[in-house]
Amino acid sequence: MKPWDGIISEEEQRAYNAAGFGRRAGLGRKPALLVIDVQYRTTGTRPMPFWEAVKEYPTSCGQVGWDAVAQIQRLMTLFRGRGWPVLYPHVSPKESFDTGRLAAKVPALMTVPQESYAFVAEVAPQPGDILLPKKHPSAFFGTPLASYLVDLGVDTLVVTGCTTSGCVRGSVVDAFAYNWRVLVPQDAVYDRSATSHAVNLFDMAAKYADVMPTDEALAALDALP
Repeated sequence: MKPWDGIISEEEQRAYNAAGFGRRAGLGRKPALLVIDVQYRTTGTRPMPFWEAVKEYPTSCGQVGWDAVAQIQRLMTLFRGRGWPVLYPHVSPKESFDTGRLAAKVPALMTVPQESYAFVAEVAPQPGDILLPKKHPSAFFGTPLASYLVDLGVDTLVVTGCTTSGCVRGSVVDAFAYNWRVLVPQDAVYDRSATSHAVNLFDMAAKYADVMPTDEALAALDALP
């Protein structure tokens, strides 16, 4: 089953299939791993049910975040073993003059404690990884991400992290627009809404990315020369 089965109707899926959406583009030869916003502010400091997690940090996604972290760890082990690039687009604490429209739309994002911006230790950056502070959903907007990827000779992005419906989707759409191949391991991304998670995976799979379980992604990546 796909993550969106039971949420996107069979009739709607047939309509997309009839138009030819959803074909897989495949991988290139030089992938890079994006780990987007995997910080304690989105996971909580330990695995907890959602309503318990938001008592700690209101922006936490709870258990689903930790489930995804476990899958990101598996991908990261492969990438580090093969010497492939790992990049960390992330939100950093904002100054009062730098909040923009986000402060009005989602004020909780502006008020979480400073320590919550730390990277989750299990998938934290290591020396040589590229850190990309960002101010907007897409990892490309206002950052040098595209420049780094060109310099590294990357042709494929494996996109993980948070949230499926927000920064993951925004980054995937922009990566597609720049003509990178995109792979989204469906259980290595997470969202506080199961419905938004499923619907956005469906839409990305239809139009912008190859979407598959981490097991399948690992097998495909490991087969690269």
